[in-house]
Amino acid sequence: MQIKPSTTIRKDYNGFSKYCHELDEPVILTRNGEADLVVMSHEAFRRMEARNALQSKLLVAEKQVAEGEELPSHEQVMTRLRRKLDASKKE
Repeated sequence: MQIKPSTTIRKDYNGFSKYCHELDEPVILTRNGEADLVVMSHEAFRRMEARNALQSKLLVAEKQVAEGEELPSHEQVMTRLRRKLDASKKE
């Protein structure tokens, strides 16, 4: 992660915003030489949220497998997906 002083945002918000979008990762802002905030573009934040949601679902699935829970077959999964796609097309 990149580290910048908090004054960077005050001096040139547009430049800092562009920097965050181009960097496409979180930037640590310091205050009085100490880490204070973490800033990132909205797109990077949304991707992070999606990764976290997927990771949570994978942890649930791993737990189900470890506990011996019966999992749906490939055909069952594909049937569910087709139904969801068909339903979304009708909306």
